Amino acid sequence: MSNKSKIWIRVKVLPDGEPMTIYGREAWCLRSLIEAGEKGCTPISHPGPRFAAYVHDLRHDFGLVIESIHEAHAGAYPGSHCRYVLRSSVAILEDNDTARAAA
Repeated sequence: MSNKSKIWIRVKVLPDGEPMTIYGREAWCLRSLIEAGEKGCTPISHPGPRFAAYVHDLRHDFGLVIESIHEAHAGAYPGSHCRYVLRSSVAILEDNDTARAAA
């Protein structure tokens, strides 16, 4: 699959970060975190096969600051999960949706 058919997002960390392009599920994860704002995302509210891995990649490969808040949950399989909140101030410069609309 070429990068043309993948989800992608071009962002900049404010105020003076260099533009960077993020592809695939990491792009989906970052867009989810941006849209969620202060309420953040959990793997429960945003099911993905490896949400924590995408957060890890965004932190370590792209240098984004993402807070992990541990929360307990009940139900058939009680335990805990993380709520991830994007703490870096990120501006979306372009993404596959805006590029498609401009074409």
